[in-house]
Amino acid sequence: MVTPDFEDVWRGAAPYGLAALLRRHDNFADCEDAVQLALVAAAEQWPRDGLPDEPIGWLTTVASRRLIDQIRADTSRRAREQKAARLEQTAPETVEPVADDDTLQLMILCTHPVLTPTSQVALMLRAVGGLHTREIADGFFVPEATMGQRISRAKSSLGRANARFERPAPADLPGRLVAVRHAIALLYTRAHAAQDGTDERATTLGATAIRLARDLHRLAPSDPENAGLLALLLLTEARRKARFTASGDLVPLDEQDRTLWDRTLITEGVDLIERALPAGYVGLFQLQAAIAAVHDEAGDDAATDWPQIRVLYDMLWQVDPSPAVALGRAIAIAEVDGPDAGLDALDGVAGAGHRVDAARGHLLVRAGRTTEARAAFLRAAERSRSIPEQRYLNRLASDL
Repeated sequence: MVTPDFEDVWRGAAPYGLAALLRRHDNFADCEDAVQLALVAAAEQWPRDGLPDEPIGWLTTVASRRLIDQIRADTSRRAREQKAARLEQTAPETVEPVADDDTLQLMILCTHPVLTPTSQVALMLRAVGGLHTREIADGFFVPEATMGQRISRAKSSLGRANARFERPAPADLPGRLVAVRHAIALLYTRAHAAQDGTDERATTLGATAIRLARDLHRLAPSDPENAGLLALLLLTEARRKARFTASGDLVPLDEQDRTLWDRTLITEGVDLIERALPAGYVGLFQLQAAIAAVHDEAGDDAATDWPQIRVLYDMLWQVDPSPAVALGRAIAIAEVDGPDAGLDALDGVAGAGHRVDAARGHLLVRAGRTTEARAAFLRAAERSRSIPEQRYLNRLASDL
């Protein structure tokens, strides 16, 4: 097993290794398998021999050798044997320096037009984020088996299409970045949901998502949605230190110590969204960032401009009528028009998992319906996969 000291290193190095292999070999599945074999070797050798001076180069070199071994193992096809010989001749003893945007370019490869948007995002989360199939399935609210099948089909489709690791034509890039933005946002969401103040993997995933959002904004700064995505992540990350107590218990937004919020990140996020909104079309990430900015700029919970948030959610619903948006809109309606109005809005929300039950519980408490609220909190706790959330929701039910 790779110890926690090494895990973050090889998780960060793996996408670069995969990108390097894809430059010399056009089969995504083969390259991913080779990288996984290299990670197994790292799990055995690094704890014993120590961290290599160049982990990315080590992983890429080992993965390249494993790839050649895989190809040679298929002796029934002469063409693959000849290809292995060519690869062996060209495989460098030392790996060329990786580019800063290698991981982002790998994500763009995953947006090949032969794939459905869902498969594109799922493949990015697996290849770049290193998320498990169950974690990806949770993000899409589908069974793990269903998501596993989608990922397998996506790899097969890339193989049949001979998808190459290369930049798309400039005219095609904006359309392909839509899925990239969604993948980065989901990667951060999974990290954010898993954090309890001590989870190093979640912290690393969150930092990776923010770095990718910065890279994306640098790659295409004229697209206001790229600025909106980065702003959203920064404005959310600004509250991270206040989300949990020292013992790892979840602290809801209205009870957080706002002196712990990172004002530098808030300033950067607000500046990004203020410049992005008038710059062009208004998309879902800009609107989500604007909502986060209203929360972050409020001095305390009582000062939150809920009527403005309600208007922003109405706009967001027109752009992205998703279960998550419907849930947020219902909460905003409750803050403006009262808990009964919010409960009516929640009745039409489906597909947002345990969060609907949790929100319903809060609104039922405000409406004085404590027995129903307790049942809702218990349902939400049972359905949640987050230990801090489970503790928080069970505590709310117990208090009732």
